[in-house]
Amino acid sequence: MPSVARPFTPSEIVYPESDGQPMADNTLQFAWIVTIRGGLDALFHAEPNVFVAGDLLWYPVEGNPRIRMAPDVLVVFGRPKGHRGSYLQWREGHIPPQVVFEVLSPSNTPAEMRRKQRFYSRYGVEEYYIYAPDRGTLAGWLSQGMHLRRLPSMQGWVSPRLQVRFELQGGELQLYRPDGQRFLSYVELAQQATQATQQAIQAEQRAVQAEQRAAQLAARLRALGIDPDRDVPTG
Repeated sequence: MPSVARPFTPSEIVYPESDGQPMADNTLQFAWIVTIRGGLDALFHAEPNVFVAGDLLWYPVEGNPRIRMAPDVLVVFGRPKGHRGSYLQWREGHIPPQVVFEVLSPSNTPAEMRRKQRFYSRYGVEEYYIYAPDRGTLAGWLSQGMHLRRLPSMQGWVSPRLQVRFELQGGELQLYRPDGQRFLSYVELAQQATQATQQAIQAEQRAVQAEQRAAQLAARLRALGIDPDRDVPTG
């Protein structure tokens, strides 16, 4: 008798943690992915139930590992921080990523991006943003009903979920935190830290110099027979 194929049980289904594709196609795209992901990580570092990830495979449907997407950056409100090999939605309280970013490279095609938009719309993304650094273009979509609708303008747009403000200056994306601070690259953060260290050193040096001048003045007063700690000169 012919054998009957046994259906796989959920525990036997493999959900790969890599799709074999590189995180980025060029250094510019990679730099922006890191800047956006790092800025969001810093923004929500004190929020234990906001999960931020970059280039992480998201599986929205249990039992079908072919349905998947790896957004350049994703944000999930309502899920704890922590390391993951992939985002298996049914193990995450059935909560999909609410916010997704894609940073384009010249190899991304319009057909590919339409496919991604359909995926994000179907599986529950609330906000979807695309930035093309080589072209200096920025676009956004917001969930309305069961669909993602394109925003008419991104200039000055404030994300409902992130409370981050978007600006495009000379074709370069600027993201601002609710406190007005701009998302910085790693190099800018390092420069800022170096500047802060130098300022602290200079302040300490000025304090030491002020103490030295005070000690010299006290020594001169004592040489004149005046105790600077007790005697108060009168006019």
